[in-house]
Amino acid sequence: MFNLAMCDASVSQWLNLKATLSQWLTKPVVIVLPLLFLVLLPWIFPRLRWKRIFSTVGVLLLVIYLSATFPLTIAVAKQGLVAFIPPDSGTTADAIVVLGRGKPFRKSRVEVAAELWKARRAPLIFASGAGDGSEIVQQLKEKGIPNSVLSEEHCSETTRENALLTASELQARGVTKILLVTDPPHMLRSLLTFQSMGFEVTPHTSPVPSGLSSTKTAVLLFSEYVGLVSYGLQGRFLPQNEAAKEIAPPVAKVKNLQTLGNL
Repeated sequence: MFNLAMCDASVSQWLNLKATLSQWLTKPVVIVLPLLFLVLLPWIFPRLRWKRIFSTVGVLLLVIYLSATFPLTIAVAKQGLVAFIPPDSGTTADAIVVLGRGKPFRKSRVEVAAELWKARRAPLIFASGAGDGSEIVQQLKEKGIPNSVLSEEHCSETTRENALLTASELQARGVTKILLVTDPPHMLRSLLTFQSMGFEVTPHTSPVPSGLSSTKTAVLLFSEYVGLVSYGLQGRFLPQNEAAKEIAPPVAKVKNLQTLGNL
């Protein structure tokens, strides 16, 4: 069963740093002004060594940052993340697993999970994510889902921790087949991570909030590509041994991850 002591861990400085960087990247003025300063260095400090190199780097970074929010760039980046996600086959599962991604994403996930349960796709619903697990369960109750089929964990701050704590809780109950609910950009990394924990996963995406700005969408997509590369290099998509599942992951309580959700 889920151990609440897993929440009592020191704050991860890396997660704090990622949250801060994500917030900065969603504020163009914080990024554009320093880059413009680099671009203008040859005119501001004409005697400075390497000023033209700094200026060129500034131009390149400025072009990359601004072009990342173009509709075509976002559309291509989205397609790259969803192209390899298999469609929902419609088969039944042992449980519906709903991953947290912050408040803006919560409503659509609750609606999707409720619809899947009412369609008898799975008898149980499990919500995973710090700042989301208990809230998702509460909203599902408000939609008439009985408390007896609901459970959650509210400690995990990363996709890997989602998978570790979900496996710790559900596999002890004999759950092997899950319907995984998260947004399309996050689904590929989540699918591969949960499969590495021994689950047979059927993906079922929930929509990205329509009110998400182009800048926040671009940062979200960029974070997913970084996450895919990072997890791949660390071997997190390979089958995990049983010992790894028994180890409580380092869990951090970061309050400012609600903007973009789990990274």
